[in-house]
Amino acid sequence: MSLDPGALRSLARDLGVSTDFWGWDGTRKRVADETLMRVLAALGHEVADDADVRRIRADRARAAWAATLPRVVVLREDREESLAVHVVDGTAVEVEVILEDGSRRPLTQVEDFTAPYDLDGTRRGQASFRIPRGLPLGWHTIRAHTSEGERECPLVVTPARITVQDELGDRRAMGVQAQLYSVRSPRSWGIGDLADARDLAAVLGVRHGADFLLINPLHASRPVPPMLPSPYLPVTRRFTSALYVRPEDVPEFRDLPEHARQRIAMLRGEVAPANTRADRLERDPVLAKKMEALEEIFAAPRTPARQALFDAYRAREGRGLEDFALWCALDEHREELPDRTREELASPDSPAAQQARTELADRITFHAWVQWVLDEQLAAAQAGAREGGMRIGLMHDLAVGVTEVGADAWRLGDVLARGVGVGAPADQYNQQGQNWHQPPWHPEALAAAGYRPWRDQLRTLLRHAGALRIDHVLGLFRLWWIPDGSPASEGTYVTYDHEAMIGILALEAQRAGAIVVGEDLGTFEPWVRDYLTERGILGTSILWFENDAEGNPLPPEAYRRLCLASVNTHDLPPTAGYLAGDHVRLRHELGLLERDLDEEIAVDAAAQAKVLDAVRAQGLLAQDTDPRANVEATVIALHRYLARTPSLLVGVSLVDCVGERRIQNQPGTDSEYPNWRVPLADQDGEVVTVDDIAASARTTRLLTAVREAMDAT
Repeated sequence: MSLDPGALRSLARDLGVSTDFWGWDGTRKRVADETLMRVLAALGHEVADDADVRRIRADRARAAWAATLPRVVVLREDREESLAVHVVDGTAVEVEVILEDGSRRPLTQVEDFTAPYDLDGTRRGQASFRIPRGLPLGWHTIRAHTSEGERECPLVVTPARITVQDELGDRRAMGVQAQLYSVRSPRSWGIGDLADARDLAAVLGVRHGADFLLINPLHASRPVPPMLPSPYLPVTRRFTSALYVRPEDVPEFRDLPEHARQRIAMLRGEVAPANTRADRLERDPVLAKKMEALEEIFAAPRTPARQALFDAYRAREGRGLEDFALWCALDEHREELPDRTREELASPDSPAAQQARTELADRITFHAWVQWVLDEQLAAAQAGAREGGMRIGLMHDLAVGVTEVGADAWRLGDVLARGVGVGAPADQYNQQGQNWHQPPWHPEALAAAGYRPWRDQLRTLLRHAGALRIDHVLGLFRLWWIPDGSPASEGTYVTYDHEAMIGILALEAQRAGAIVVGEDLGTFEPWVRDYLTERGILGTSILWFENDAEGNPLPPEAYRRLCLASVNTHDLPPTAGYLAGDHVRLRHELGLLERDLDEEIAVDAAAQAKVLDAVRAQGLLAQDTDPRANVEATVIALHRYLARTPSLLVGVSLVDCVGERRIQNQPGTDSEYPNWRVPLADQDGEVVTVDDIAASARTTRLLTAVREAMDAT
């Protein structure tokens, strides 16, 4: 039987799969039928002919009428909603809301006639109930009392908008953006860690009046080498990488016998010399030595009070922590497992996994303990930031997704789509598109799970955060799905229930007292930014990309207020390198350009010239200043320009504070460039440490200029 392309495309649209989209070049792109069929398959809908299309539509209608209640209801506090309840036609039904505190609110039935539905010979009727506005924020339960018994579904009441940022008042906030792993101290183990974050935040807060420190995602990696260098490719987004622990700061370290402390000192001594390397960061040896040190400390007895705190942490994190710790215990021996055993362990609920929970109980406890230690050090870093005068403190970063083979892919398999990866279509800086090889949330499965995996992840991340940056926040609206084996260009967008995703984000952030910043760069529908602003989520403005409709740089007064404004991002070179055109030449060397090198350089230089002319028009840079010959003066002028905007947050990259030129990450590459492995260094290629930053005259000049310019507006 044939497949009508029109029917296929109609079904795809009804299931939230885009059949065309606007490209970065302003042209409308049509999605191939083959791509649509493969994406629909990843959503659980195999389509080969017209009969499949009819079957899928019929099955979805049947499922909706067979269910008494929706899978989940997510509601804004300032809105009311009609709730459809399906029961045997003609039978009575009562519905109530059970609030978090245990109190009950009956719902009122409203007139809303809908014709009954024949479900296998049984007539199903629909009754409508009004969920009123003004219910308390939180995770509640809707309970229906029917002739068939009681049925329940979650009700999530979310804030109309996040209001945490309002607490900053009229005084805008200045902060620093850093790749934490690249910022070491003489006390580090070769990689910047949470103790370095604490010290750096204190220095920036006390010495320079900074209000926040934005750091890269600290999401967990494998517990044993090799680990992927990218902080945006974790095995889980809920827990933290042991790479960032400072072993000597674990309280039990103090109680170790002398020989054990000496052994840990020897372990550190094997990797600490890397603190002085300016060419390359090596994570694997650091992770291996830190895990050995943690084993030594874990063996030390805990006081009853410390054990009680550890027990409380495990109880709070619940099944998610236990599953992650089990995955870590299994991963330690992954190479030793025969293929059949791996198949038997394909799910945390499998009989083999349940047996492993008993056999590996000690290792599970160890990995749970490692997360507890990291949680304590995260708390100490945030406390140090606030004690240093930061009004916000640490701003954590949430990656778009996780690796295809990792803890989340294993423990959250029911709510992740298979056979596709997340990426991005072509844009002006990645003209071949990108494939990040990350399994996306399955929209319907996530809703069926009541969005609890999303909530639990956010709660853990927000616990010790003054703010949270959401990488590619547009992914809460739609994600670019790429069928396995296809180039990045042959994908399509799949939409999500943004009211639910953003609403739950707003609820958890409001409860945690954290500001939310969405990285809203790239291709998106114009209404998205307005929606994010309405919900109290700050956007992201990068100086080089902020243009008006005619392509001219926005004047400072035209910038958004609710945004984090900065000169650059980790996907661009530091300003010194950008001014020199390093990014264009690097992309040419790596074969990432579709235009001729000279043409690309000319286009980039023209765009830079427009921005520099706008800066000169503000009187911030002399007309005869050569930006490449006077890098520091130009960097200060660019940041003063941003300081004149109304943007609530102004971020200054640490690389710009010290004169670094090298880019941290070149999108579209893997092994071709040392992504995420570039240590912090100055303009002369010399390593810059946390201690150096405390005494850095260059850092002082830049941050003082920004702070004074912001105070003057």
